[in-house]
Amino acid sequence: MPGTAIPDSAINAIARHINERSNKEFHIPVIGNENNIETPQVFEIIPFDQIDNSKQRFYAIDGSYNSEQFYNGLSVGIYAGGYVCFQEGKQIRMNSIDDPVILGKAYYPQNILVTNPEHLNAIYDELLTLEPIKNLLDFFKDSPSTIFPYKKEQICANLSTLLGFCQEVLEIALILEILDLPETKTGDFILRDGTLRPLQIQQNYLVKLGKYAHQKGVTVVAVTKQSAIKMELGYTFKKIDSYLQDELKDKYPFTETNPKRKKLCCWFEVPDVVLQVAYSGGMFIKKSIYGGRGFGLFFAARLDYVEKLQNYDWLIAYVNIFDAIPNIESGSNERARNELELIFKELTRLTQEHYILGYPYPLCEVHNFISLKRNFKEQIIARLKYSLYKDQRMDNVDIENLFLDTHNRF
Repeated sequence: MPGTAIPDSAINAIARHINERSNKEFHIPVIGNENNIETPQVFEIIPFDQIDNSKQRFYAIDGSYNSEQFYNGLSVGIYAGGYVCFQEGKQIRMNSIDDPVILGKAYYPQNILVTNPEHLNAIYDELLTLEPIKNLLDFFKDSPSTIFPYKKEQICANLSTLLGFCQEVLEIALILEILDLPETKTGDFILRDGTLRPLQIQQNYLVKLGKYAHQKGVTVVAVTKQSAIKMELGYTFKKIDSYLQDELKDKYPFTETNPKRKKLCCWFEVPDVVLQVAYSGGMFIKKSIYGGRGFGLFFAARLDYVEKLQNYDWLIAYVNIFDAIPNIESGSNERARNELELIFKELTRLTQEHYILGYPYPLCEVHNFISLKRNFKEQIIARLKYSLYKDQRMDNVDIENLFLDTHNRF
């Protein structure tokens, strides 16, 4: 159609960029060295019939936000955050409601209407009153203006920025909430969809949270399936995959006897040179508890082998830096290799029986539980209409015209 044709030159430029970044050689060897965890550390996946033989809990946190602006100047915006929990392969109820299906814990705001800037301020103010946020601020023992790197006016500049901020901070607050649950014990896992390096909270406060989790013996790991690191390491991943499947698999001393269950997993710390290229330097990539971002250390991991049907073989994981480098506060950079090996092996309990193999299923479940779906607009309109018709203070035509989308008539 006229006006919609994107020039071939623009598309070709994107293709060239992808090809260049996906075929870089960083000279990471395919044969690992136990004394250098920036090389592949290979291990056998936990046998399928043993994956639920563990008393530890696996929590998973996720958040979401969505908004819709109508032609009459009315906007609706909402954020959400929540978590689910699995133990011995079964989901455990985290809420107090009497519902046979909804077992996770979720938080939603009351203020979702925006018609003027004051409504944005109301959404921000309400966030600070949510129970997890109040507990987080008490834990940090400081004021929001000090904890958050951006001023309230900057955060409330527009609806999208505000909702993204609310979601991010709420997810971090839920880490603390789970750590303080009486049922959470040493050895349990908290998984987050994303990173442990959020930009919405100053690093020194996040480091305090990471240290607290480490002291409690609870493993906090963030996992993402979308990362600039994956594109930079595309060629490296292919080389390692080929070695593991075509050469090492026939020689490896598996304990598993079923050929279909013989799977090699792999992890390694992402080298600085890769991070420099992926993120163009800066505070985000600094592997330190000072002068950087958050408390996560970058790792690439393959937690199952999928026959290239989907690109979930390799994930980027952010491990609590205090788990990875226990003596980092005293200046030691020695990695806790055995602890890291245990973390990634335990994660393979979660990657073998789900519709996305190779990706921890609790994160799939919490995403489905908390995500504000693509039909958000239709849901909001339907519920608003129902409420308006129920009170019937407006004419039917006026109610329908409130949500008239003239673009659909073009």
